[in-house]
Amino acid sequence: YLLMFCKLPGSVWISSEVKGLNDDCEHFEIFPPGHLYSSKQGGFKRWYNPPWFSEVIPSVPYDPLALRKAFEKAVIKRLMTDVPFGVLLSGGLDSSLVAAVTVRHLAGTKAAKRWGTKLHSFCVGLEGSPDLKAAKEVANYLGTMHHEFTFTVQDGIDAIEDVIYHTETYDVTTIRASTPMFLMSRKIKSLGVKMVISGEGSDEIFGGYLYFHKAPNKEELHRETCQKIKALHQYDCLRANKATSAWGLEARVPFLDKEFINEAMSIDPEWKMIRPDLGRIEKWMLRKAFDDEEQPFLPKHILYRQKEQFSDGVGYSWIDGLKAHAESNVTDKMMSNAKFIYPHNTPTTKEAYCYRMIFERFFPQNSAILTVPGGPSVACSTAKAVEWDAQWSGNLDPSGRAALGVHLSAYEQEHLPATIMAGTSKKPRMIEV
Repeated sequence: YLLMFCKLPGSVWISSEVKGLNDDCEHFEIFPPGHLYSSKQGGFKRWYNPPWFSEVIPSVPYDPLALRKAFEKAVIKRLMTDVPFGVLLSGGLDSSLVAAVTVRHLAGTKAAKRWGTKLHSFCVGLEGSPDLKAAKEVANYLGTMHHEFTFTVQDGIDAIEDVIYHTETYDVTTIRASTPMFLMSRKIKSLGVKMVISGEGSDEIFGGYLYFHKAPNKEELHRETCQKIKALHQYDCLRANKATSAWGLEARVPFLDKEFINEAMSIDPEWKMIRPDLGRIEKWMLRKAFDDEEQPFLPKHILYRQKEQFSDGVGYSWIDGLKAHAESNVTDKMMSNAKFIYPHNTPTTKEAYCYRMIFERFFPQNSAILTVPGGPSVACSTAKAVEWDAQWSGNLDPSGRAALGVHLSAYEQEHLPATIMAGTSKKPRMIEV
């Protein structure tokens, strides 16, 4: 996860949070992942340098069984625990596979002898959200002790300041997803659970985000997945770590096991390409590896459920509610002056402006502002991938519903930004919540 580094005369300070340094250090920066710091040499040295890091296009043939075994090994490794634990289950592919593999291998572990063979699963969402429905179905299929938590849009809005304080970011998609996870973590910890296994990392490794539908070739896709993995400490890993640890809850992520990453990233990326003509949807390679007819891990429709970003899956009205809240708190005049007030990573939406104001109230130092990444993004893409499709490049929203023509519940025409509304200069209509 994200570490901070500060060098002072005669000493070096390292902290897992900005809060540990911002009162005493005027200048600090991100401790680069995969590095060690030598006080003798006075600099950083990379120690984690896997084969995929060079972004050379791999050519190993796809072996579904080898991929499955590598993931099962990664999950089993994370069942070594002496505290009460469970799994985060959204009902999507990644968390469902984590739960399915855990259920299958839990019985023979020391953890099962101490805490029982009944796995606890946890889900959060707005009333009637896609995730709650899918998670309940998966939990019933796997036989877990399922805990379902609901929140309202107002509950989430009330928690935004705490979320920004703990996650130390003003990135829009991270805050959108961190808020429900933050609320859920509090309730999980109140039950006495101290560790959860989660599904972060799969989308970055296998090209699971919906914008990968527009990847022009396997070379571009592979380079994009490499860039996404390298940036995880500023996005999904930051969210998973800080939203949970704010309440003293530990999150473990088997998809980011180093051996599993090496296995998955060594496979020819042609197998990760989304090919509707061949019946391949996003993350087809992972889905196929666990498509066992004799001993099914999951129901078919769950195994092949479309990718749903966490901030969307908790309920579509969550993001719509955040936008409406920002609309009522940030004026057009404030937006017109945004480039002067926030010259670095200038907010381009009222929602982003709202989060930036809160962030700089907690962390006004320029060093803190520079720790947060920026740039255009659609459906969680990097800035480079925005170039893959002209239509998407005019719809810069990190929500998966910005993947026009791909997401089954993509934004309606009247809700799109004015930049891509054909033949009209009207502002987008806000959705009343």
